Amino acid sequence: MTELSSAVDADVVIAGAGPVGLMLAAELRLTGVRTIVLERLPEPADASDGVRGMHARTLETMDRRGVLGQLMADAEPVGPDGRGTPVDDLKGPRRVMSGSHFAGLALLELGRLESEHPYALVTSRARIEAVLIERAEELGADIRRSHTVTGIEQSADRVVVSAETPDGPRQLTARYLVGCDGGRSAVRKLSGIPFPGNDPTVTAHVGRADIVEEHDLPVGWYRTDDGVMLRGGAGHGIMLIEFTGAPDSRDEPTPQDFQAAFRRVTASELTLTNIRHLRRFTDNTRQAEEYVRGRVILAGDAAHVHAPFGGQGLNLGLQDAVNLGWKLAAQVHGWAPPGLLDTYRAERHPVAARVLHNTRAQVALMNPSPEVTPLRELFADVLRLPEANRYLTEMITCVDVRYGADPGDGPVHPWDGRLVPDLPLKTAEGPVPLVEVLRTGRPVLLDLGDRADLRAAADRWRDRVDVVTARCEQPVDTEAVLIRPDGYAAWLPDATHPSDQQVSTLSWSLAQWFGAA
Repeated sequence: MTELSSAVDADVVIAGAGPVGLMLAAELRLTGVRTIVLERLPEPADASDGVRGMHARTLETMDRRGVLGQLMADAEPVGPDGRGTPVDDLKGPRRVMSGSHFAGLALLELGRLESEHPYALVTSRARIEAVLIERAEELGADIRRSHTVTGIEQSADRVVVSAETPDGPRQLTARYLVGCDGGRSAVRKLSGIPFPGNDPTVTAHVGRADIVEEHDLPVGWYRTDDGVMLRGGAGHGIMLIEFTGAPDSRDEPTPQDFQAAFRRVTASELTLTNIRHLRRFTDNTRQAEEYVRGRVILAGDAAHVHAPFGGQGLNLGLQDAVNLGWKLAAQVHGWAPPGLLDTYRAERHPVAARVLHNTRAQVALMNPSPEVTPLRELFADVLRLPEANRYLTEMITCVDVRYGADPGDGPVHPWDGRLVPDLPLKTAEGPVPLVEVLRTGRPVLLDLGDRADLRAAADRWRDRVDVVTARCEQPVDTEAVLIRPDGYAAWLPDATHPSDQQVSTLSWSLAQWFGAA
């Protein structure tokens, strides 16, 4: 432990114990970073916090950390209409969806994705949090509830975090503070980071209710003269979208609010009963200009907010956490090369900007105005084209995310800058899938061609990079790949270059991403 480490309460303080903060805490603890998580709420999420969708790229990431099995326990497959057993509580069944939507239109065909998990998992936020709490605490994260961040003071080598706690005001000192505290982030506001964007044009009410009277309201997406309704059938949720701007109040909606919105959108006098699990959202769309300011960092909704159409927000935030975790750990451990932490914003800001863009497009296509109807119908026709459907499906699921390419003038390998697919490997110890190799959260040089020269070059980084020699049990067109802790390819050998040049570019990439040897 360094002198600075012993002088602070934690290496990293995280504000927010939602899924993003918990995922980041687990990533940091994988490498031994002392981590404290401050959460203003006294208890984790419960059934009233609703359900969330986890897309292919997030499921692949969870598999690489060994928690996918817990999330998938008792999962129940459903048809492409997305309907199945309701998820009402932490212990209830999960749903696996083979389709998704864009603006409530024709389903995006998740089953055609080039992914190990070409589907969406729908489960309660409570279950997601429970799995991530267990993982973070098993790894040694210190989660403190009923702790509200009230002040931040930065200096050259640390940040002092003031918080209201059950024992009164307290200050914590850390090397870094990460705000994972949601769209109304106290960390972002206290740090003065600008959050520009677009004001709400819609208000949506979400909840569960029963309709006891006879009716002919359809199941699924239903566009009316006064808004949009999504109804999941008996026992499922109801979403009511009105194009009336921001709500008059930020208070939680009441059953009366939900009933009134239902009647406005459906133009009916039907009465809802057993109204429960209410929440409200808008299409407030904003993105932080800075993800890193000094020793304060933003992730998840603290860095970007948007309408939840397509179920992209949770996935975006979890991918932020996995991208940031190893880079921040490198800073703490002292081996980060110059500019490594800057790549967090460089890589993640454009991904979030595209999500903000496509959710605004979805809102525009949902508008009940008659002028929008021809555009909506034309867009539905376009979605039936396989290439268009694949384009939007890969965008919504982030399967097409590709980070910066390697230097050199050779052809770009399909894996370059992308998540390396799971591979069936055979090592000296026996068969093992690549996803299991990556569960340590360490960089890996995967030698698939018995390249002693590449292994020797990587040996100088053995304190922070694992070298795995294996034979792949399926055809691959590379002899090696350098894999970052988040699973993305950092380097592949150019087959047109001589071996000594390949060794040189590998050494360059090792230093670029993992510091000087």
